[in-house]
Amino acid sequence: MSYPYFLTRFDSTMIILIPAIILTLYAQSRVKSSFDKYLRVQARKGYSGAQVARMILDNNGLHNISVEMTPGYLSDHYDPTKRVLRLSGEVFQGRSIAAVSVAAHEAGHAIQHSSGYMPLSVRNMIFPVAKFGSSAAWGFIIIGLFIPELGVLMDIGIFLFAAAVAFQVITLPVEFNASRRALKLLESNGFIVAGEEQGAEKVLKAAALTYIAAMASGITQLIRLILIRNRSRRR
Repeated sequence: MSYPYFLTRFDSTMIILIPAIILTLYAQSRVKSSFDKYLRVQARKGYSGAQVARMILDNNGLHNISVEMTPGYLSDHYDPTKRVLRLSGEVFQGRSIAAVSVAAHEAGHAIQHSSGYMPLSVRNMIFPVAKFGSSAAWGFIIIGLFIPELGVLMDIGIFLFAAAVAFQVITLPVEFNASRRALKLLESNGFIVAGEEQGAEKVLKAAALTYIAAMASGITQLIRLILIRNRSRRR
């Protein structure tokens, strides 16, 4: 019985994933340390994350968007389909610099949605394909590798995986813009005082690094899959 070439010897293409893996581990460590650090630093104005989110939404005419508490650690997100802003317990109830920063960031996404921010619209448009691609891609890829006669399935898998990577790429400007909005909203609405913006910026920058790492990981994995496909077809 013959095996695909990539199973018969060391896969040298794994090497290109190493920098992305290191960046991912660093980003995860950075966001956790920054969030945990500023979760212990109380914002002097004393607003909770839920209050900050609610006031930002109301000040922008988004009274129809509800703010809810959701379980999990760093599980904060804005759901554009249900028009709900969900905050983790630490953020919803917390009155720390980390809590108000994350709450303002998620409120920034709601403002993006209501104003028709183009990158967010594009991201929402490709989300269904990206979601399917991230879950189904590997099935097509593995079948295509094991059965050379069905090599076209690997092409389909790579295309689906590329859609998931495209989603990660378009996520970057969406997240960066939401963080810039958050800092401006925190300062202009008086939710933080002079000196606290530095902590808020560190929390938001650390979070942004995780999206950069995810994009880098996706791109390098896509390159690796293309190399494996090309190598398998030369044999």
